[in-house]
Amino acid sequence: MDITFLLNGDPVSLTDVSPTTTLLDWLRESRGLTGTKEGCNEGDCGACTVMITDAEGSRSLNGCILFLPQIAGKHVTTVEGIAGPDGTLHPVQQAMVDHHGSQCGFCTPGFVVSMACAHLNGATDHDVQLAGNLCRCTGYAPIIRAADAAADAPVPAHLLSLAKTLPGGPEAAPPKSPTDTQGAPSVCVPDSADALAEWYAAHPNATLIAGATDVGLWVTKQFRDLGDIAFLNQCADLRGISEDDTALHIGAMTNLNVVEAAIAQRHPSFAAMIRRYGSVQVRNAATLGGNIANGSPIGDSPPALIALGAQLHLRQGDARRKIALEDFFISYGQQDRRPGEFVEAISIPKGPDTLRCYKLSKRFDQDISAVCGCLALDLDGPTITAARLAYGGMAGTPMRAGQAEAALVGHPFTEDTMRASMAAMAQDFTPLSDMRASASYRLKTAQNMLLRYLHDMAGDLTDVQQVTA
Repeated sequence: MDITFLLNGDPVSLTDVSPTTTLLDWLRESRGLTGTKEGCNEGDCGACTVMITDAEGSRSLNGCILFLPQIAGKHVTTVEGIAGPDGTLHPVQQAMVDHHGSQCGFCTPGFVVSMACAHLNGATDHDVQLAGNLCRCTGYAPIIRAADAAADAPVPAHLLSLAKTLPGGPEAAPPKSPTDTQGAPSVCVPDSADALAEWYAAHPNATLIAGATDVGLWVTKQFRDLGDIAFLNQCADLRGISEDDTALHIGAMTNLNVVEAAIAQRHPSFAAMIRRYGSVQVRNAATLGGNIANGSPIGDSPPALIALGAQLHLRQGDARRKIALEDFFISYGQQDRRPGEFVEAISIPKGPDTLRCYKLSKRFDQDISAVCGCLALDLDGPTITAARLAYGGMAGTPMRAGQAEAALVGHPFTEDTMRASMAAMAQDFTPLSDMRASASYRLKTAQNMLLRYLHDMAGDLTDVQQVTA
């Protein structure tokens, strides 16, 4: 595969590279840029953070699970490119020195790139921006103080001009797919949903790569040969959000940070949960369609979307169909997706915001849920007229609690009704015990979310970050 891009201001042209080479490996092994570190190699620690700039702006990403075809036509800035051309330290670098933000230094390059990217974008919610960067020895207080100290400093000119170098040059060229060779895996970089549909119909067993936050680990951790693959990052018509009178329509390739911003006004509890879905780096890559299509029983977006009555738009060649999202998940590892069929978009019906999302995990930030419950009730006065209780982590797929819902409908919105529904929920789920939680814990906490919802809708404080003894 042939790929062109910019690296710290310099054009790079690669010929005949493996499409599953990660940016991290290429930087360190082929370019000698060892400032970008390999820590977890799964997008969790942030030591590998790089800044990627394209026509949509600059964002931080994890280089360890970013494949080279995903950076074609973009500008890559590593920690070596954060300081000015004359060696002048970036304000965040100087602040890290002044505020003693580094000890062993292994994590520091990743912190610096995340901080510089946030500084470029004017983001000052430092706890959020740095949630994907782990430090084992310095402690976060001096690092946050450094980010605060640098916040008002001007953005260096060499970073302000990153996007200006992109249009019109060879660095903007899309990756060139290799010609199919007899017996060799096919690699495709479609530039539209139409092109994807045509290729995928001919290669129905191929792996589709959207943000690679899941597939990346198949390579870095499981060392899997992906076979036929298609990189979807050039399919601009699969990205974006639109709306009409009845629904919000989200393209499958829309990343979760964009989804969070779009959903915050309508369903703030959903947006707050997305904020805890991975780090900024992960959410800048992870797509809503990918989170659904991988069919994980512990994916966080499906329970919320199911509770909202979302519809899934699927495409196979020129044929399109629409199904309720809850019907997409059949059993563990099995979805209602035909050979060569892919997720094109998700539609969320408009309506009053009664949704509350509750994610239970051992860590607050970027952790896998033990239980994710998303609840939405419709009321007519004091009476519950409709209920949608959707859970992840309770079965082999995300699913609704049908018996618990039936115990709610037609009854008053009271604690007695909630407790009756809690008892009925025991008929809905037979959860498993694993390293994240026991079966009994999962059932009890899923049931308790009904009481939390009651208090939440009454205006009581239920957020663990607000409630104190």
